[in-house]
Amino acid sequence: MDSLTKIKDLLAFIYGRDSVQTIFPKMEKLLAAYDGPRGLAPDAVTNRDAFLISYGDMLGPPEAASDGKSGLARLKDFLSRYNKGAFSYLHILPFHPYSSDDGFSVIDYREVDGRFGSWNDLEALGGNTKLVFDFVINHGSVQSPWFKSFLKQEEPYKNWYLSRDPDYDYSQVVRPRTHPLLTPFTLADGVVRHVWTTFSADQVDYDFSNPAVLLEFVKIFLEYAKRGSRIVRLDAIAYLWKEDGSSCLHHPKTHAVVKLFRAVIEFLGLDLRILTETNVPHKDNISYFGEGDEAHMVYNFALPPLVLYGAVSGDTEPLKKWAKTLRGRENKELFLNFLASHDGVGLTPAKGLVDEDAFAAVIKTAEKRGALISYKASPEGPVPYELNCSYASIVAPPELGSVRERARAFLSAQAVLLSLPGLPAVYFHSWTGSENWKEGPGLLGYNRAINREKPPVDKVERELGDDDSFRSLVYRGFQKLLAFRSEEAAFSPESGMEILDSPAPVFAVQRGPDPKGRYVLCAMNFSGRDCAIPPSPGRTAFSQAFSLGPWESLWLASGGSRPDARISTR
Repeated sequence: MDSLTKIKDLLAFIYGRDSVQTIFPKMEKLLAAYDGPRGLAPDAVTNRDAFLISYGDMLGPPEAASDGKSGLARLKDFLSRYNKGAFSYLHILPFHPYSSDDGFSVIDYREVDGRFGSWNDLEALGGNTKLVFDFVINHGSVQSPWFKSFLKQEEPYKNWYLSRDPDYDYSQVVRPRTHPLLTPFTLADGVVRHVWTTFSADQVDYDFSNPAVLLEFVKIFLEYAKRGSRIVRLDAIAYLWKEDGSSCLHHPKTHAVVKLFRAVIEFLGLDLRILTETNVPHKDNISYFGEGDEAHMVYNFALPPLVLYGAVSGDTEPLKKWAKTLRGRENKELFLNFLASHDGVGLTPAKGLVDEDAFAAVIKTAEKRGALISYKASPEGPVPYELNCSYASIVAPPELGSVRERARAFLSAQAVLLSLPGLPAVYFHSWTGSENWKEGPGLLGYNRAINREKPPVDKVERELGDDDSFRSLVYRGFQKLLAFRSEEAAFSPESGMEILDSPAPVFAVQRGPDPKGRYVLCAMNFSGRDCAIPPSPGRTAFSQAFSLGPWESLWLASGGSRPDARISTR
């Protein structure tokens, strides 16, 4: 089936066969008007690729005096000095004008927030790295011109937002918040409408049962492609389609909308991939791959809580058991492997993968180390949804030992992320060794602020220049691991993976062979004691026993025509 027929069939599924006769010509016209690069295919993802997550204003101006630069320009200058080829993709978190939630309450999708810079600044960043844009598609700001027109009941926006009667029973609706689902707003004529607000009273949900809404977002999607985005992240996509009497989560029409964007990419030949953000249990998360016709990439959401559990408890068995299930994915279906992001560590993706009592004990330990807990609404009532923290503060707290020991412990967790098949994604604050911003939640009024500090650029650079600082040790460790990874084709997504038998505190994985018969063995110790690794029948190229020091990560490469190589964080 050709892509244009797919688009028509998906529209018919979403809106009905009768409606598609009026909607499809509008879609054809919209696609025909696209005048950006086309007839292309996305570059293959290789072992040389890695993904950095950052806000546009991640670094504040110097402490002493302003440098006169925009946030995006300052970030570009910082990366030119410190990236050194480690990251090929740069995910700029929402950069549009916004009213709350650090960018995820978008006012205008077609502008760059002046606090960050301009489209020219973004284009300059794209000259050195492949850009990733956030597509906040489920909801927008109450301060947007669209919503203000809705309040005035002006065309075409009068039917762009979802509303229900104030006594609407939403007890079956699953969402990651505990505030009331419906927020009252007074229209210009004095009528009160109760609008669907999944995430906050400042973030109003769009009504995608109105085809005009979908067509507008396809237009914005194509504008992102024209602006140079190489990956588009569909934020909160799992909540998109609402149907009364259902959970309003993972609706078949939500999946159809993702498939529609994929079909648009294929029809126009865009150098673009779709990444879905669905912080849900693993089985539901990977459903967004579809049958190879939906997302190109999904976040590996089970990885952060499983690694955190292993790092805090010293027990990597749940991580090993789960990782063995990852084998067999086709290369075109890529995991984005990550541990930390601008959000917290999702807890629901680990459901059913770790003993509940043991995991609860780890959460308590995390709280003692400064983590906060956010809750979500469910039919059973509020349940823990997310740990809000710096990943480093939880897996490498001060009580663990010296600064060097702590850095090794943090890097052992990050080395797991870098060793698995897929595209590794690192949050800016992890890369630069940031810890809990304890004042953040009090200053900004929400838990996630604990890991969203925007520190002065000269402060960060000063600490990176101190060879004995936690920041510097972590940064240099990352650069070392990423450089090794980029030289070994056995780390490519299509390369094989074997999870090896090892003592409980050790996670060991063998990657390969690459096309020249080379393998890499990665072993990470999640404990403060020496661990002996006996010979394993699963090892193709590494039959010898070896040992790991406390918190040590050891990578060994062997085979092919090149000399053996090794790297250690000891």
